[in-house]
Amino acid sequence: MRKTCPGLTRRNFLNACAAWPVAGAAARPVSAAAPAAARVSVARCPDYGPALKPALGTMFDQLGGLGRLVRGRTVSIKINLTGYPTTRLGNTPAEHAQYTHPAVIGATVRLMGEAGARRIRIVEGCFSSDEPLAEFMLQLGWDPSHLLNAAPRVEMENTNTLGRGRRYARFTTPGGGLVFPGFDLNQAYEQCDVMVSLGKLKEHATCGVTLSMKNMFGATPLTIYGDHAGRDEPDENGVQGGRGTIMHSGLRQPARSAPQEKDPSSPRDDRWQMPRIVADLAVARPVHLAIIDGIHTMAGGEGPWSRGDLRPVRPGLLVAGLNAVSTDAVAAACMGFDPRAARGTAPFEGCDNTLLLAEQLGAGTADLGKIEVAGAAVRDAVFRFRG
Repeated sequence: MRKTCPGLTRRNFLNACAAWPVAGAAARPVSAAAPAAARVSVARCPDYGPALKPALGTMFDQLGGLGRLVRGRTVSIKINLTGYPTTRLGNTPAEHAQYTHPAVIGATVRLMGEAGARRIRIVEGCFSSDEPLAEFMLQLGWDPSHLLNAAPRVEMENTNTLGRGRRYARFTTPGGGLVFPGFDLNQAYEQCDVMVSLGKLKEHATCGVTLSMKNMFGATPLTIYGDHAGRDEPDENGVQGGRGTIMHSGLRQPARSAPQEKDPSSPRDDRWQMPRIVADLAVARPVHLAIIDGIHTMAGGEGPWSRGDLRPVRPGLLVAGLNAVSTDAVAAACMGFDPRAARGTAPFEGCDNTLLLAEQLGAGTADLGKIEVAGAAVRDAVFRFRG
């Protein structure tokens, strides 16, 4: 999906993006409803070519039909573009390793448009960036117009800042959460009827795996939770670096305008803290449709910066479900892992099991015995990420 439109310049493209309408206040915020039925679809898909869209369409049909979920509604699709756009795993393109592939994004948007979605937002908190999401994609060599034209009324938003919004939206963690009692996020995560997490099938140093739930960690704005976030209020000019200081290490609190940690004396260990923050997000901002791109990906870590046996792999898999915990549990099993593994057991050798923490908060079940799997059977879809 490289740039193919010879008349498209960055300036003209970004000016055109600015003309797209902003979702109005009439958009219905989604409440933290009870977890959806634990049905997950697994499909084999060899590449990002012509077989991709039919495979996704069949999966959505197996989940009850896309029209039932999105017709007449506003949809926000959180994608995964972790790390700098110039960072690669050797000569492997980022979309074949750590990024959600643009073909999967485009096919999902197209199917949602055909199913009658009223408005679709593609959202991401781009690493160390406050530039428009379309600009970030152009640096990758992607042509964002393919995504914007995949359905009527498609928009993009870099959610590291306020963006088009006038305020941040408050999401409260039911039961008070494990680390944070709530989160302040860009309004794109509130002004939608359907929240979609479109992640990548990968391992993760501090969470064991990064699938649809961990993908939502990137929704936290850098102005509040980033390394250079404001002390009292969000700093719209403080978008630099990642989220290591506050979220990973807990060396300071978010901007005081946002909910603060429940217990600042808790362990300052990212392998303790990060799984719990991800679990908190899973119940504070529920996902209604989880999609995981495992056609091409990488093993050994979440990005080229990870330590260990990093290598590109080709599982040829897609996983989707109506509940993020259950979808991630099936995806973890497809990676050759036990989704209920205790700390000290692969892939949670050094961290707590994010899936079980989210399950304890009531976000959904990680018990394969309670999950209905449609499409390919898990035993036939296993691609072992470890030897």
